[in-house]
Amino acid sequence: MRKIIDVSTWDRKAQFQFFKNFEEPFWGATVEVDCTKGYNWAKENGVSFYLYYLFQSMKAVNAIENFRYRYEDEKVYLYDDVGASATVLRENGTFGFSHVGFQEHFSDFVVSANKEFSRVRATEDLVPGSASANVVHYSSVPWLKFTGLSHARTFSRQDSAPKISFGKMTKQNNQLSMPVSIHVHHALVDGIHLGQHVDYFQQYMDEGLEL
Repeated sequence: MRKIIDVSTWDRKAQFQFFKNFEEPFWGATVEVDCTKGYNWAKENGVSFYLYYLFQSMKAVNAIENFRYRYEDEKVYLYDDVGASATVLRENGTFGFSHVGFQEHFSDFVVSANKEFSRVRATEDLVPGSASANVVHYSSVPWLKFTGLSHARTFSRQDSAPKISFGKMTKQNNQLSMPVSIHVHHALVDGIHLGQHVDYFQQYMDEGLEL
């Protein structure tokens, strides 16, 4: 579900009007996230670390209202929740985009994600037929410990979905860390909101989950 935002009375009307027509309205940052507790929890509980941190990232996204805004057809909408359009690697080295809805419970998310990832791996399709605006564009680059990341973009198509990419996890002094790149539409998301997302994500990574 979604509701339309009355921009005329919106508290970020000025920011929205200023940034909405930029040729490149996206901005972003790359941060290092401590994975030590999250990785250990996943291994101790026999679950996929990738699904663990993807789920925790989606929780952090949905915890912040600004990450659930979308700019579509010259209107701003607030979605009740947003899912993930994550890249899925195939055995032949190609990839496809998946579409996994947000789930409150990790066990439900694992079932849904595994089913969708298997579907994508069994096809040659790039874009799923169920693609929609209420997702975050996720990608994983586990071969690179990057310090910055850019995205291929089509400027003629209206796009306001956040883009989050995970890099290679490395170990130093018994601490595991992973670079995370986050790009957001500046008409909808500012620095304070990106900072909140990073804080939530780190908190959720450390907390573990109720299975």
